[in-house]
Amino acid sequence: QVQLVESGGGLVQAGGSLRLSCAPSGRSLSTYTMGWFRQTTGKEREFVAAISRYGGNTYYADSLKGRFTISRDSAKNTVYLQMNSLKPEDTAIYYCAASSGNVLGGPYPYWGQGTQVTVSS
Repeated sequence: QVQLVESGGGLVQAGGSLRLSCAPSGRSLSTYTMGWFRQTTGKEREFVAAISRYGGNTYYADSLKGRFTISRDSAKNTVYLQMNSLKPEDTAIYYCAASSGNVLGGPYPYWGQGTQVTVSS
């Protein structure tokens, strides 16, 4: 089992950028497929992006392509979500997730606690 910790959320103005980080507690992420999801109050959790075990493949929600970039740094044992040109509708709790499988679409059994991103207009 892997425990995940997200960081990097906060308040940003529309048009700004944030970079979220996801690091494990006591385990290497190198063999895990990693994903980012988000959820707003009253809505179902939404897929954002995923990256394969060794970073060779990425997958994005169609609506976020071109603004969000997922990446991983094996040396730092961290997965990132770079978010640019942020919009108020990007406001959500962002979750990091991990899967020992190799399918970018999941399922993802392991989840972090989430980090709040708020985009002001």
